[in-house]
Amino acid sequence: MAEIARILRTLRQLRMGQFTAQVVHGIRGIRAPRRVAAPAPEFSMGRDVQAFLPAPGHVRWTSDGKLELINRVVDFRTGVDWDHSAEGSLWAYHLHQCDHLRVARLSPARRGQLVLDWIHRHRRGVGWDPHPTSLRVLNWGKLLLTPDAIELSPEEIEEMRASLAGQIETLDRNLEYRLQANHLLSNLIAMVFGGLLMAGPRADRWLARIPILERELSRQFHADGGHEERSPMYHALLLENLLDLLNLARARRDRAGESLLATLEGILARALAAHGLWCHPDGEIGLFGDSAFGIASAPAELLAYGRRLGVVPASTATPGLLEQTGYARLEADSWTLIASIAPPGPAHQPGHAHCDALAFELSRGHARVVCDTGVYEYLPGAHRQSARTTLSHATLQVAGVEQAEIWAAHRVGGRPRVQLVSLETDRRLEAICASWSTPGTLHRRIFSIFGDVLEIRDLLEGELQPIRLSLPLAPGIEPDLSRGDDGRYSARLSLDDDTALRVTLPASVDWRVERRPYYPEFGCRIERACLVGESTDFRCGDWRFELSD
Repeated sequence: MAEIARILRTLRQLRMGQFTAQVVHGIRGIRAPRRVAAPAPEFSMGRDVQAFLPAPGHVRWTSDGKLELINRVVDFRTGVDWDHSAEGSLWAYHLHQCDHLRVARLSPARRGQLVLDWIHRHRRGVGWDPHPTSLRVLNWGKLLLTPDAIELSPEEIEEMRASLAGQIETLDRNLEYRLQANHLLSNLIAMVFGGLLMAGPRADRWLARIPILERELSRQFHADGGHEERSPMYHALLLENLLDLLNLARARRDRAGESLLATLEGILARALAAHGLWCHPDGEIGLFGDSAFGIASAPAELLAYGRRLGVVPASTATPGLLEQTGYARLEADSWTLIASIAPPGPAHQPGHAHCDALAFELSRGHARVVCDTGVYEYLPGAHRQSARTTLSHATLQVAGVEQAEIWAAHRVGGRPRVQLVSLETDRRLEAICASWSTPGTLHRRIFSIFGDVLEIRDLLEGELQPIRLSLPLAPGIEPDLSRGDDGRYSARLSLDDDTALRVTLPASVDWRVERRPYYPEFGCRIERACLVGESTDFRCGDWRFELSD
């Protein structure tokens, strides 16, 4: 009965159309690949595009023919095995979305060989799933639009065009309404990109998806510019895809139409601004939700790409706040604090959400002090569960139960109630959270910066419950934990820049140092220190971060 109740708590959040699509998919599965006979659709004519961004950092070809994706290396010296599955489905998706074709060390001739090899040898299989198909359409298209990036004969170019047309036709039959969120949006971006890349009746039919893309953009990107899945990494990935689409739409203006251009420009201006809110002074994203380094382009690269296309970040309605997306930032006196102040989202697809309500990341100058855990993999198991749990984030756990009912690899049943109470820009932030299974106990957290001091107050209201507090530290920081004559604990933290911080910890709590995993990149595990406190009668406690002698 407990299992059935959990499933029902998960399913009741789905949209009706999404639920129907799930049922249809369960019965029918993914429709088979479609082939497009000659003559293939011709390329459209127009202005040259701006240069695209390079391949992401996690993608590497070695000189002896090995391919590294998400920190896992596969030996392809005797040829690429497009059916390789030993590294899991996420690795296979990255293989088939073909970012690796844009690695600088590959010659144009080698790129052409790999494209033809995929066309001839991967007639069906995981590479035809909608998500890798969507991203492959973009990557192949960017190769074709970049001068001298790929070497093919005229006959081979026509073969590539025919394959692209077949992939887009197949994608059109398999749009991921069952998953929604970034999957569906990537499908639609790819279809419209293909419609701009090519010309003729087929391409015109693909462009007929523009109104659906515009509708989905308005649904998925909040008014504050943040993407509904609340993951800085996925936000950045979609940012690049949309910048690529705008890039091509500007060059094919007559095919794109003014409505699409205006929609993209407005969304991107807000999304670039939102992306800046959860970036640290070191220039990288916070690791909230399913976020890792090296997968998306760096924030500075995205910003520069946007500026080359004439898109600059829009001003946010309230400085330091993404109210609909659920993040806030306090920045003063060398402190940068980014806090998560929303429940798992979106309600109908929280697959990339973690138990991170009221959690925060913290930097002092350019040095990170408190870090979220990141993500190791998407396979169900210990690594996946560890990344999503409450104590892997800098927040408070009530009664030994997770804030949200996380299960499997991407499922969430019961959800916490989380709400922003108030924000004074760069000075004070207050928010509340009641976990899904302990609604009678409310956690209230107040962040304040006074001069060179950061203070955090935690209050528990309602039913008294045992609690655990967690402060996961940046790798390399080893806390010197001590207890004063008054029984109160404090910790000295030495940072890389020779700065030291003193953290006075909440009283009436027993504190210890634990070793916890940190997953800054997919497939990468680093052990780091975490301060963990426990109490059975906690009502109120204060943290104080300040410079130490």
